[in-house]
Amino acid sequence: MYTISNRLKMASIIMMAVGVLGMGYGFLSAPSTEAEALAMVAAHDDGHGGGHAAEADHAVADSHGATAEEHAEGGHAMSHGEHVLHQLQNKPWAALYVAAFFFFMIALGVLAFYAIQRAAQAGWSPLLFRVMEGITAYLVPGGIIVFVILVLSVMHMNHLFVWMDADVVAHDKLLQGKAGFLNPIFFLVRAAIFLGGWILYREYSRKLSIKQDAASDDSNFKLNFRISAAFLVFYLISESMMSWDWIMSVDPHWFSTLFGWYIFASMFVSGITVIAMVTVYLKSKGHLEQVNDSHIHDLAKFMFGISIFWTYLWFSQFMLIWYSNIPEEVTYYVTRIQDYRLPFFGMVAMNFLFPVLLLMNSDYKRINWFVIMAGIVILAGHYMDIFNAIMPATVGDQWFIGIPEISAILFFAGLFIFWIFRALSTQPLQPKRNPFIEESKHFHY
Repeated sequence: MYTISNRLKMASIIMMAVGVLGMGYGFLSAPSTEAEALAMVAAHDDGHGGGHAAEADHAVADSHGATAEEHAEGGHAMSHGEHVLHQLQNKPWAALYVAAFFFFMIALGVLAFYAIQRAAQAGWSPLLFRVMEGITAYLVPGGIIVFVILVLSVMHMNHLFVWMDADVVAHDKLLQGKAGFLNPIFFLVRAAIFLGGWILYREYSRKLSIKQDAASDDSNFKLNFRISAAFLVFYLISESMMSWDWIMSVDPHWFSTLFGWYIFASMFVSGITVIAMVTVYLKSKGHLEQVNDSHIHDLAKFMFGISIFWTYLWFSQFMLIWYSNIPEEVTYYVTRIQDYRLPFFGMVAMNFLFPVLLLMNSDYKRINWFVIMAGIVILAGHYMDIFNAIMPATVGDQWFIGIPEISAILFFAGLFIFWIFRALSTQPLQPKRNPFIEESKHFHY
């Protein structure tokens, strides 16, 4: 049995505590008046040599769409100061939301990989099932936090989703046409259905997995196979709709038919990366003795392959929109290239160039520290991917990686580490009666 070490437990608690303090500072330091907002922008520009204040006017169109913002205050054009105030008030909320979603999507990506292994009756991976089940335990606290943020958005505690403002919708014909789908109550109902379905499958599949250890036949294994195959159908539909609701709708004037797959690729490779990193850590502590270099090699192959798949989707979405040059579509990328050039192109380098260079060689996929190094780069890159998806529509050009962003990462990383390793300590790390366990033990590539 694995037992979470006091050092790891203390480190995760410290991370959460520091994160809470930093996030609290971010909310308390947010401006409450236009004068404070403009003063903060001026001070930041003086200290960093930026030009945010001079560019604030064009950010109106970049943030939520010109038509929506013109009427966001009940029918009159939003002033420079009002716009900057909303952006800076959104900043701690957006930092919280990006980190909350990022760590939640890791667990959701692991859940998809786990269900695929179950449905495919894969022979190489049963030794890793307990690791996957431990990581997916985070779906409960992570899902609750994301749902609370969505509820607070519906209650107008923030301005993350501009279409939730009735005054905006009243003066925006495009949003009026989408009102049947983008309305607050239906939005929360869909979120509850998605979270309920994902968590229900995880809990039931985990229960069957544990029961199989003490069973005298394979009935639990077979039932797990059937529900996993059925769940994947629900997952593909719900994940796509979730990406439209929780990510794409912050830019309600823009849409992409590839977006569901694009977010899926990001969460899938992030999830597989964390499986590999947790497995390597547990092996370094003397656990998972039967897991060999071939298992790590296969996980690294998935990290490499899905990174290429993500790049294909990113390029397909970007190049088609850029080449067609339709104003309603290309604005999404113009905003990011103008105001987010470093994180935008840096994210592509971290999610494509580094995995290709680090994991192209087959031998490197068997070197544990090399896989960890590649994993850190991949996770940082996909955090920036979600950052690029949320921030331009919520804070416009008033972005920078500061205390709110770093604190949110620390808090959710601490919670993630504490929760998954606590879950790993509740059951033996090796399944006993999985029909493919012997094949997994002797897996060599």
